[in-house]
Amino acid sequence: MGDTAIYGLSTIVSRLLNFVLTPLLISKFPASVYGVFTNVYSWAALINTFLAFGMETTYFRYLQKVEAEDRPKVFNNTFLVTLVTAMVFVGCLLFSDDAIAGWFGRKGLQSIADYKMYILLMGLTLAADALAVVPFAKLRSQNRPIRYAVLKLCNILVFVFFNLLFLVLIPKAAEIGILPQVNLGWFREGWLGYVFLSNLIASTVTLVMLVPEMRGFRFQWDKGMLQSMLSYSFPIFVANISFIINEHLDKILMPNLLPEQIGERDLGIYGAIAKIAVFLSIFVQAFRLGAEPFFFSYAKHENARKTYALIMEYFVIAMMFVMVGLSMNIEWLKYFIKGGTEAEIAQYWSGLAYIPIILFNYVLLGIYMNLSVWYKLSDQTRYGLYISGIGALTTMVLCYYAIPRWSYVGAIFVTTATYVLMVALSYFWGQKNYVIPYNVRKILTHLFVGSALVVVNFTFLDRSIWWGNALLVFYLLLILLAERKFIQRVLRL
Repeated sequence: MGDTAIYGLSTIVSRLLNFVLTPLLISKFPASVYGVFTNVYSWAALINTFLAFGMETTYFRYLQKVEAEDRPKVFNNTFLVTLVTAMVFVGCLLFSDDAIAGWFGRKGLQSIADYKMYILLMGLTLAADALAVVPFAKLRSQNRPIRYAVLKLCNILVFVFFNLLFLVLIPKAAEIGILPQVNLGWFREGWLGYVFLSNLIASTVTLVMLVPEMRGFRFQWDKGMLQSMLSYSFPIFVANISFIINEHLDKILMPNLLPEQIGERDLGIYGAIAKIAVFLSIFVQAFRLGAEPFFFSYAKHENARKTYALIMEYFVIAMMFVMVGLSMNIEWLKYFIKGGTEAEIAQYWSGLAYIPIILFNYVLLGIYMNLSVWYKLSDQTRYGLYISGIGALTTMVLCYYAIPRWSYVGAIFVTTATYVLMVALSYFWGQKNYVIPYNVRKILTHLFVGSALVVVNFTFLDRSIWWGNALLVFYLLLILLAERKFIQRVLRL
């Protein structure tokens, strides 16, 4: 809980600063251009999985498997893998950037030259981020969440600053005559590429700040350990790809499965309303950052499995409370995705009714992340491949059916169906191979009660903030009453 709190605070601050950019980007770009932004970042998430190659989890696992004197070898081998993948990726990108830009720009929404620049900037950003994966994992393994938090915070501050510089400050300075030279051609007001350039600058600064964590690196590798690592990480790598497909394939396919203009417009709406769910994704990410090293280090304790089950219970309770709280306050949170003109406001707000389902999808994602501990700890990572592979196949089939019929609404429900299936498979196989005594009845009760309260407010109370928060307080009282013994025990400790 302590590590999660520190990781969570840094993640919350970083995501909130990033979230502040959402109204700016939505006001600067129409839905179709914001759709291009969402599409590029969805592809980036998929490519990032290739570059990391599962080395983060592999690093944690092998630190527990080797003697203390061999731990530098673990860092050398895992960092070397990410270095090679990053170099190969950049080389391929420079060789084929024209073809990739032509494919992205085939509909003419942005020029080929613009897409070429977007791809170059984002590709270099992904390479820098890949090189930072193992050094960040090293910080987490050393229980240094404060330095981790400072680096992540610096990253987002740089990103936000340069976005504000390019999108607000320079145009404003030109408007009042402070920077007349911006009209000479070097600056393009309202250019989407400045978002990608800001990201590259932020990632480069972060990588430079991680140099102290890389000082122990040597261009040496242990052949036997490296082969064992690749054998362990390959199923995780494939599972991560499948997982990213589950999360982002709908955004990648939407421009291609819907008519011209409509695809990018609806993708922009989808990307905007999903930003409100960022608060719940913060909780999921913060928990993963704090819990994953703990799960590995605590595995040898005799009560480890009971502890994992207890963590799951209170994780679900916390997730559902955040989900209900956000859902009940949609009517004022919606002003973060207001847009520019009245027509754009109406477009973005047309998707508000589906935000609780996006939030619930994050709850399911968090549950799956908790469940996945069994195959990582028991070295049965092939099950992660099976589960994510089945999920990815389900996503692909359902997306091709649902998106042409119901656009982003279909995509949201496809994600729900996929995560439900993955949770069920992970629980079923987990209880057969690595039994953890989860309180399934309690978990399902919280899922049902929290969801029912949201349905009541959205269906019968017209998304009322006052009635919604009254229901939220009622839900909190139910939680406090049901968990009073646990709360008293924690307070005594």
